[in-house]
Amino acid sequence: MINKQLSLILKWSVILLLISSIATACATPTAAPAPTSTESPLLTVMTHDSFAATESVIAAFEEEHQVKVQFLKAGDVGSALNKAILAKGNPLADVFYGVDNTFLSRALTENLFEPYPSPLLTEIPATFQLDSQNRALPVDYGDVCLNYDLAYFAEKGIQPPKNLGDLTKPEYKSLLVVQNPALSSPGLAFLLATIGVYGSEGYLDYWKNLVENDVKVVNDWESAYYSEFTVHGGSRPIVVSYSSSPPAEVIFAETPIDQPPTGVVTEGRSCFRQIEFVGILKGTKNRTLAEKWIDFMLSKPFQEDMPLQMFVFPVNSNAQLPEEFTRYVVIPTETAQVDPQAIEQNREAWIQAWSETVLR
Repeated sequence: MINKQLSLILKWSVILLLISSIATACATPTAAPAPTSTESPLLTVMTHDSFAATESVIAAFEEEHQVKVQFLKAGDVGSALNKAILAKGNPLADVFYGVDNTFLSRALTENLFEPYPSPLLTEIPATFQLDSQNRALPVDYGDVCLNYDLAYFAEKGIQPPKNLGDLTKPEYKSLLVVQNPALSSPGLAFLLATIGVYGSEGYLDYWKNLVENDVKVVNDWESAYYSEFTVHGGSRPIVVSYSSSPPAEVIFAETPIDQPPTGVVTEGRSCFRQIEFVGILKGTKNRTLAEKWIDFMLSKPFQEDMPLQMFVFPVNSNAQLPEEFTRYVVIPTETAQVDPQAIEQNREAWIQAWSETVLR
């Protein structure tokens, strides 16, 4: 009997204990642990439309810093810069890449960038470092030069031009096509080359001579190079392009070729050097990652990727050029020089005067 009573007591004790535990659990629920986000932070880089980079190179940066990089392409250099200025104080991106020395002073005057003295600047020649406060850091450069059709001049028995002055001679009449500097970056660079050589007082007389020699003006580089240039079926054997255009001709030839069909005029300061910069936009919420990105753009992996992606030259003196560049590119020993501040102060007036002289 006692054993039965003890058994009943034990049963009811267990039942009461279970009921008590359930009641306690219901009365004081335990909060679930907060979910841990596995998403990587986002770094936004604003660029011009010509930006390009190998996916694996970008992926290596993302992997190293556990970040996702988003590229915001915003038109040509002038358009992209205008958008950055309009968004000043509440930036559309963390970093801006692509402002060149024709627009540099405007970007600095607008106070768009936060200073950052990247340690990689020690590997970059001082000639490329145009901002002493390190708000805009040099990334690459390219020379806008006259290109000419080798076969055309060989067939006609005419020597290709050697400098800007040659273009006004009778034998080069109706041979040149250029881009409108109000609409085209290489067109503006070529206009600045003529100002660098003939001065702000003499460049219009030079252009008057080009007009008399039947220079043709089109709106953009694509139209000039792929529609008007004789190499691609046009009627003009001299075109404003880049010193890196010959290796591009070899790389992208439909039928493999060993030598480019084009030459480049590099004598007499006939080329204008465009230098492109990167800067951290004021107001970024990702300052540390933005610094890492700039260091990355100045480092060898990115610098060595640029030539065959954007056909520009690295500024890092330790970066190696691809074979196509070392074989086919002629770098001018001296280029036309125009002070960036003078460009900013006079750009619109120079273009307006050019338009009245050439397009009237």
